[in-house]
Amino acid sequence: MKYNFDVIIDRHATNAEKIEGLNTYWGRDDLLPMWVADMDFATPPFILDAIRKRCEHPVLGYTAKPDSYYRVIAEWVKERYGMIVKKEQLNYVPGVVPGLGMAINAFTKPGSKIMITPPVYHPFARLISRYDRRLVNCPLILENGHYRIDLTKFRREIKGIRVFILCNPHNPGGVVWTHDELKVIADICAEDNVIVFSDEIHADLTLPPYKHVPFAMISEHARNNSVTFMAPSKAFNMPGLAAAHTIIYNDGLRKRFRSYLDAGELDGGHLFVYPAVEAAYSNGTEWLDQCLAYIQKNIDYVDEYLKNHIPKIKAMRPMASYLVWLDCRELGLMQKELNAFFVDEAHLALNDGEMFGKEGIGFMRMNIGCPRSVVEQAMHQLEVAYKKRF
Repeated sequence: MKYNFDVIIDRHATNAEKIEGLNTYWGRDDLLPMWVADMDFATPPFILDAIRKRCEHPVLGYTAKPDSYYRVIAEWVKERYGMIVKKEQLNYVPGVVPGLGMAINAFTKPGSKIMITPPVYHPFARLISRYDRRLVNCPLILENGHYRIDLTKFRREIKGIRVFILCNPHNPGGVVWTHDELKVIADICAEDNVIVFSDEIHADLTLPPYKHVPFAMISEHARNNSVTFMAPSKAFNMPGLAAAHTIIYNDGLRKRFRSYLDAGELDGGHLFVYPAVEAAYSNGTEWLDQCLAYIQKNIDYVDEYLKNHIPKIKAMRPMASYLVWLDCRELGLMQKELNAFFVDEAHLALNDGEMFGKEGIGFMRMNIGCPRSVVEQAMHQLEVAYKKRF
């Protein structure tokens, strides 16, 4: 089946954060919203059909997790990543960020040190601080247009750390970490008894020719010393369904995490999760392949447009995801001025790079998971503002 990603879908009056948040964050609603990390493509029809079918039944009662839910997840990760996962090694969580928060509470105590590698997905730092843990930063190194992990500093800073949160693939930089990089991290963390929380929500959005490597597949050390977080939410544009899961191979870690979840009945899910996840992983390969090809062309368009018309802004081409990290440092603007330029002059709502850590100063994050005409409009607005100012 040929899917159409060019359709413009009006998301007003649906409580879409991307739309409703404009007034909250910028005090205006005339901006082109390219910030919140969901896509503006229609959620695949087979997922919507599964939800409609469930709604045909007149009772919305308490819902048990069917074996088919576990089976489709296991089949998906085996097919795509070679992971062999048993039912008992999987656990539902209501989203990756809530799951990370639960894991922080399950495996650490107030005052425990948790390390991240900024610039990185901003809820990591927020979770750590709000749960009264101690944040330790190990900034990434920007080299030849992509980030890499400072392994020398990583080895030094990991002392005394209880948990390391890995963003794999990386957000906002879009980096697909190599096997060798992950192997060193796994060895260092195992030596220092540091648990790795691997956020792999963007794994399914890895763009050819790159290949996602699940952290737990790196080595026996990684397998036994990690909690993997995955979800169909980004890949199939269904984040509003709060459908995510963990993979924990180590029996002790899994028992500890499950005990925490069971205490508050935090892993019950809801009745739409299971049919939606089953539909996504059972029928989603063709849709996802077409979606990724469309995203890749959007990335190509943005990259070429910037080079030809707005040369002082450079796109860090993502290896995974529909999020483009824009290097705006050559504009010579302070971060407050940079934000004002995008909002007041280009009329674009993007993510402020500084929210990902001070290492993101001079950058902006743009979501191009939308119809090409929207990307073209955004680039035109940016070019007009750029030529007036620079």
